[in-house]
Amino acid sequence: MSERAAPFHCPYCGDEDLRPNEQGHGAWECAACSRAFQLKFLGLLAPATSRNTPGRKDI
Repeated sequence: MSERAAPFHCPYCGDEDLRPNEQGHGAWECAACSRAFQLKFLGLLAPATSRNTPGRKDI
């Protein structure tokens, strides 16, 4: 099993100075804007659902 995924930047200010938060799994804090947030993996989309998304263009 791989290590947990880390965000590359803060979703609020875009800064990259992020640290794990004590709130638990997936919780991060941004030193630049002093916000804490939590990431949660919801799951994989079904192949039919992801291909039939309106507005999606095939490459």
